[in-house]
Amino acid sequence: MSTAQDAEGAAEGGTGEAAAWGEVAPEAARRLLVAAVGAFAERGYHATTTRDIAGRAGMSPAALYIHYKTKEELLHRISRIGHDRALRILETAADGDGSAAERLADAVVTFVRWHAAHHTTARVVQYELDALGEEHRAEIVELRRRSDAAVRRIINDGVKAGEFDVPDVPGTTLAVLSLCIDVARWFNAEGRRTPDEVGALYADLVLRMVAAGS
Repeated sequence: MSTAQDAEGAAEGGTGEAAAWGEVAPEAARRLLVAAVGAFAERGYHATTTRDIAGRAGMSPAALYIHYKTKEELLHRISRIGHDRALRILETAADGDGSAAERLADAVVTFVRWHAAHHTTARVVQYELDALGEEHRAEIVELRRRSDAAVRRIINDGVKAGEFDVPDVPGTTLAVLSLCIDVARWFNAEGRRTPDEVGALYADLVLRMVAAGS
């Protein structure tokens, strides 16, 4: 059975923040992207300079422009890869086998786990959207719309099957996604819960939210 967890594992190719960008090549471009993630997460997009990013990557500022024309292009690359990954996770769960409750739990566990395990990256992906240029922002908003549609589809399936009691499907979809995404804001790798534990906890909370099985 194909699950969102399978899709997540195939996409990562490893663990840790740097492993989230294994598809970026050449290696110098990847180093710059990882450096940008760290700088944007720590200082915010607008307070970060290209010199800051290049310094973190151990390169000269001129070297950055070989791979990225602007700082905004760097942010767009980060945001596009992160949102593509989010969409892949959620659509895989929506298209999977099993009941609506099983698919919703799979979506939440995997989505939350990614936001916890890659919380630095996820903070930039999810919270720097307004720094993108108009064209790039519209592209990312469309990916977010499709992610919303995948979760909404699962909840609608549950309502039709009598598994869920959800009077407001759009509002509940927004609440589920917001709950999952917010993990990136507070998760601490040194805390007492692992990404897997947070994922399991949130899946249970979401199933209670939709009154699964009641």
